Amino acid sequence: MSGVSGAGNAGRNVPTKRLVRAVAVQAAVITAAIHVLWAWPRLPDAGDVRPYAFLLGGAFTVIVAVATLRADEYRRLYALGAGTLSAFVVGYVGWHGAATASSIATDPLAIVAVSAEVIGLVAFVALYRLAPPTSVVVSERRTGGEGE
Repeated sequence: MSGVSGAGNAGRNVPTKRLVRAVAVQAAVITAAIHVLWAWPRLPDAGDVRPYAFLLGGAFTVIVAVATLRADEYRRLYALGAGTLSAFVVGYVGWHGAATASSIATDPLAIVAVSAEVIGLVAFVALYRLAPPTSVVVSERRTGGEGE
């Protein structure tokens, strides 16, 4: 888990990658926390499935954030993080439809959530672009980084 630093890759702990990774993880954790905060008091409402979906999505988002901190540079993990956060954004737009802008403007929690989701999405895409292909990371991990 030391990170890969082969040809064409400056390594996992380059300051730029560390900063972008920190932004992605913080945005993901903020997103998860907001979804749990919104969902928790609404759990007794049996007619609405959103609280349960938000709790599952929040838990999954935290798992992706922890994996982003601890794992090597896996593009698939970064794509999963970007996809998870974009699912929240698309779900919000899908739920509110044409009233999305006014819904965001009138709800402070929605402003923070959508902002964190978009920032996290951009950070995960940046991590994806900065990371070497997953096959390179896996092969260097198997060989113990002998190519250094």
